[in-house]
Amino acid sequence: MNGRGLLYGAGIGMLALALAACGGSPDPGPSTDPAPVTKGSPPQPVVPTTWPLTGVPVAEVPARPALAIKVENAPAARPQTGLEKADVVWEEVVEGGITRFMAVYHSQQPELVGPVRSVRPMDPAIVAPLHGILAYTGGQPPFIKAVGAAGVQSVVMDQGDDGFERMRGRRAPHNILGRTADFWKQADAEHGEPPPTQFAFALGGAPGTVESTGTPVGVVDITLTHASRAVWSWRVADQVFARAEGAEPAVSAGGVPLTATNVVVLRVTMTKTAYKDPAGAPVPETKLIGTGEGIVASVGKQLPVTWSKKSNDAPLELSSPTGYPVRLEPGTTWVELVPTSRPAVVSTQVGAQTE
Repeated sequence: MNGRGLLYGAGIGMLALALAACGGSPDPGPSTDPAPVTKGSPPQPVVPTTWPLTGVPVAEVPARPALAIKVENAPAARPQTGLEKADVVWEEVVEGGITRFMAVYHSQQPELVGPVRSVRPMDPAIVAPLHGILAYTGGQPPFIKAVGAAGVQSVVMDQGDDGFERMRGRRAPHNILGRTADFWKQADAEHGEPPPTQFAFALGGAPGTVESTGTPVGVVDITLTHASRAVWSWRVADQVFARAEGAEPAVSAGGVPLTATNVVVLRVTMTKTAYKDPAGAPVPETKLIGTGEGIVASVGKQLPVTWSKKSNDAPLELSSPTGYPVRLEPGTTWVELVPTSRPAVVSTQVGAQTE
């Protein structure tokens, strides 16, 4: 913290005495008061224009909304298409111990994204702060209704909306791709603006919070369920964390590694809803309204954090151990929603850095 010093100077006041002569008026003479000095306002700091979801500088932000797409992560869905170009990706646990992604696009526009799958009850809390579009194949009516109630526009394949196609070489339901250009074209008048900033970012070349106060880490190893494990390894040469599904490196359909500038791990409460999937398994819901513990990993370091979210519409807030807001590094962010019901689901190992 910067100390402050206060210097006080002593001022000398001068008193003018008016003398009156009998029977006459004094001649005031010319004024000796100094002319008033007008001081200019201090220059305002220049705030760079940045992409709202990544904090990366840009000359101008295009007038298009955030586009969120539900993407499958079952083994039969890999490798996925377009994940490498998402600004933010949320990983959530669904029924059967598998996970799904909520991939959010704004600064980049891949032609295709998928496999696209159905909506889940925790999705409104993720996408509500974006005030944009959520594209998915379908879902149970209460889940779809909740998306609309959260102020988000739905683009749904099962309701006949445009932008969905089937890919060759895969069986249903792992074969649905979404065309981002068609999804953006369907934005209505209430959902056409760029999204608000969702995270605090370090700007102007300043170091982020993790870089300033974190400790070195080589691997962030996350067990989400008995069937899902995400491993993030620090790549020194690229200055990113690279993802693996367990021991298998995660890549896109084009062979591009899936990487993140920031990995945000949140410990969350997961409950079973009264709804079931077609196979009869209870549909879980991750509770995002509230507060909890987690870590943030970036620049080869990690920092324990506290997360909070006040309402569906409120963005996620991250606080450092000293209570200050966490400023992420500009770039892509992956958010891992890890159930608190699993003990020791997050382990960090120092030294396992890769080139």
